[in-house]
Amino acid sequence: MKRTIFALSMMIWIFAVGAQAQQTSALTETGKVEQELIKIENGWGEAVLKKDIAFLDRILADDIVETDTDGNIYTKAQDLEEIKSGAYVMTSWAQDDIKVRIYGDTAVVTGRTTNKGQYKGKDISGQYRWTDTFIKRDGRWQCVATHSSRIPQK
Repeated sequence: MKRTIFALSMMIWIFAVGAQAQQTSALTETGKVEQELIKIENGWGEAVLKKDIAFLDRILADDIVETDTDGNIYTKAQDLEEIKSGAYVMTSWAQDDIKVRIYGDTAVVTGRTTNKGQYKGKDISGQYRWTDTFIKRDGRWQCVATHSSRIPQK
């Protein structure tokens, strides 16, 4: 009887340790994904400042839907062309309050950007709240949808 209780206790302990290890591994993986997506978001800002089209081409999905603060929809090709042509020029870009929510191979990232810049000669400097939706394709994260809203000045 003591052996049975001991064996049963050991099985429960092994199961608990295994479950704990699995949970810890999942949390570690989630943290890695969060950091990877935050790095992508920060790189996005740097790429806009430097007009790094190659970086933007990698992180933006070919079928991305970009919605600006006026409700206009842009494609990836249109967005990259406006940066290349100089229609969209940023001179500073700082992000904070970034939050990442992961749903398997999909992630929603939200944050705030404070920037200085122009779009077709019009000053668009200010603060913006944004939401980016990423999916993991071919082993890398790509943004499939982005939307920003200007934060009104008080």
